[in-house]
Amino acid sequence: MNDQTVLDLTGANDGPGDDLALATYAQRAYLEYALSVVKGRALPDVADGQKPVQRRILYVMDQMGLGYGGAGGNTAASPVKSARVVGDVLGKFHPHGDTAAYDALVRMAQDFSLRYPLVDGQGNFGSRDGDGAAAMRYTEVRLAKITRLLLEEIEQGTVDFVPNYDGRQEEPRQLPARLPFVLLNGASGIAVGMACEIPSHNLREIADACVALVKNANLGDDELFGLLPGPDYPGGGQIISPATDIHDAYRTGRGSLKVRARWKIEDLARGQWQLVVTELPPGVSTQRVLEEIEEITNPKVKNGKKALTQDQNQLKATVLAVLDEVRDESSKDAAVRIVFEPKSRTVSQDDLARTLLAHTSLETSASINLTCVGLDGRPTQKSLRDLLTEWIAFRQTTITRRSQHRLQKVLDRIHILEGRQLVLLNIDEVIAIIRESDEPKAALIARFKLTDRQADDILDIRLRQLARLEAIKIEQELAELRKEQGSLEDILNSPASLRRLMVKEIEGDAKQFADERRTLIQAEKKAVVEVKVVDEPVTVVISEKGWVRARQGHGHDAAAFAFKAGDGLYGTFECRTVDNLLVFGTAQNGVGRVYTVPVANLPGARGDGQPVTTLIELEAGSHPQHYFAGPEGATLLLSGSGGYGFLARVEHMLSRQRGGKAFITVGEGEQICRPSLAAWDSKGNNPPAPEQSAQAAMQSVAATHVACASTGGRILTFEIGELKLMEKGGRGLTLIDLDDKDRLAGAAAYTRSVRISGIGRGGKARDETLEIHSLNNARSTRGRKGKAADLGFKPNDVQRVL
Repeated sequence: MNDQTVLDLTGANDGPGDDLALATYAQRAYLEYALSVVKGRALPDVADGQKPVQRRILYVMDQMGLGYGGAGGNTAASPVKSARVVGDVLGKFHPHGDTAAYDALVRMAQDFSLRYPLVDGQGNFGSRDGDGAAAMRYTEVRLAKITRLLLEEIEQGTVDFVPNYDGRQEEPRQLPARLPFVLLNGASGIAVGMACEIPSHNLREIADACVALVKNANLGDDELFGLLPGPDYPGGGQIISPATDIHDAYRTGRGSLKVRARWKIEDLARGQWQLVVTELPPGVSTQRVLEEIEEITNPKVKNGKKALTQDQNQLKATVLAVLDEVRDESSKDAAVRIVFEPKSRTVSQDDLARTLLAHTSLETSASINLTCVGLDGRPTQKSLRDLLTEWIAFRQTTITRRSQHRLQKVLDRIHILEGRQLVLLNIDEVIAIIRESDEPKAALIARFKLTDRQADDILDIRLRQLARLEAIKIEQELAELRKEQGSLEDILNSPASLRRLMVKEIEGDAKQFADERRTLIQAEKKAVVEVKVVDEPVTVVISEKGWVRARQGHGHDAAAFAFKAGDGLYGTFECRTVDNLLVFGTAQNGVGRVYTVPVANLPGARGDGQPVTTLIELEAGSHPQHYFAGPEGATLLLSGSGGYGFLARVEHMLSRQRGGKAFITVGEGEQICRPSLAAWDSKGNNPPAPEQSAQAAMQSVAATHVACASTGGRILTFEIGELKLMEKGGRGLTLIDLDDKDRLAGAAAYTRSVRISGIGRGGKARDETLEIHSLNNARSTRGRKGKAADLGFKPNDVQRVL
């Protein structure tokens, strides 16, 4: 079936107009489905911050009289069963499953999910530990007081109403929100091709930002971010990301913040103490933290492994060295209270806190994705300024429509009262006309020059009321209405008056509902626990097949090391336990990765060691090719068989990921040559420690030249200063000009001599050491062809001689 397959949409195939290509139909159907999910379920609206199901729940509850009424809206309605609310929502507006509607209702009642809960729930509505709510037949709900800000003006012509799914009733397209709830409570949703993660914010700060933007639409970012410094999560916690990260996320609409728990130290008897966590980051529960601690202290063997890995054992030892016991003491009085007892009172409080933060969700990332449905109906990712500006525009429209609606009622009432005023002094005549005339309406209009609306009002009044019309009351009401008319017309005709009213209402709502910020914003460094390693000399031994081990001390005889049958020595590296082993994998798709293994993590010298492949995660199709062990400041000469190379320090190649780091670029079909030590530290002349061997002392001398040898037997030497130091890796510069069929056998940085290895006649391994005078004969500048050398064998490796 191809893109031109045709569907007969009518079933009769009456003509070409009824045909539609399958690809076109599928594309159209999928886009309609995607848009339905985006706008109809997953993303909130910038106007009221609600998703459709939430909006329908609130509207139904308002229609059921479950809000606050009375003077000042302080009288609460009695709650009703959640099942009754869910039933009305499904039957009238939301033809989906009852579970989805009830889950949305439950979330709006959870104070740990929403910064400002919109529903007042009675009964079991779940917990932050993931416990589910009781069935909807057991719980009861009513609207929270703050929900007045969403629903209070809904009957005042402020928003459009649209038909429900069966056209029998109407529902609001949006709610007339008096504050931007899209930022107050935030939202989280996953749609088709897009998602949103809007954090909650403090009402007072949001109100101040809105007021500032209403007064000055060109308010600078610095002033705006000063009023709204960052999110305010329901569970508190501390944002440790720098202000620049928060501001960048607000400017672009996307980012990630580091949030950590908050704790206190409680002193106990006899110098004992305990660390008590009282606030958690968003999305983190007490149960999750306890499970993480259990997983660390009692690890399980991973699938495919026969025993615990070295990382698991090391992490277990690190945590148990500072932690003795953990328990959950959360209760009604303390929503979060996790107690951590140290191993002993001598344990540093900072060490315990740092260890817990580094290895559990007590410190985690909280994403920001300000994607929502805008006023134009399109779902887009917006900046913080865009969100506030669009809501302000919506609020201006809402106030305008409310004022027009009220002005129409005021004008209608004035018109009625003016008609009553006309007949006030002739009540007896009016009564007589009504009693005697066959067409009293026409007679009243002719006699007193009334309009149809005024005449209908007079005729609708009972005679008893008509006789008791009082001139003073009518005059007073007319005066009040005309004053209100003037005020409304001023709002509608003057943008400045409209802005003043908006500011007044925002400040009034903020005064009534604002509370203190819960989340502390204070920049801190990310918690990192460094494993303390004793700094001592060690010799790293690596075999040709990639078995690695570390032997204490320096000066060992390489010939004394034994290997498995068929294996041999690749090389030894005299370094220290605080250094790192670099593993260079074979290039895949023109890219060579460098993998890092701390020397302290290498197995001891007993036996044959351990395959290096168990310590790293090699890229598919790759295998270990070359190695180097040394300090972060060491400089290496890296090259490829295509004849290119560059200098790089070890610190630039290090990676914490087991999957390594892409660093070296080579051409198609080319491979990485053996790396060559150019300098032992960044300065090139690091003095050796007293216990270092003579070999290590030689290593402290920086190389001055580079020797290149091709497989065709050409040799070129040049000054090392002609190369570039490339921190981010890459391909480098041309080392030697190669013929089409020639390849670079290797390149070595040297001071006095190099050793060239290769294969002679009969497949016999050969090597030859070239001293300074021989190397000088091949001296030129970088990128030349070099000089043909009569070695008697085909070179395949070049190494520095120390």
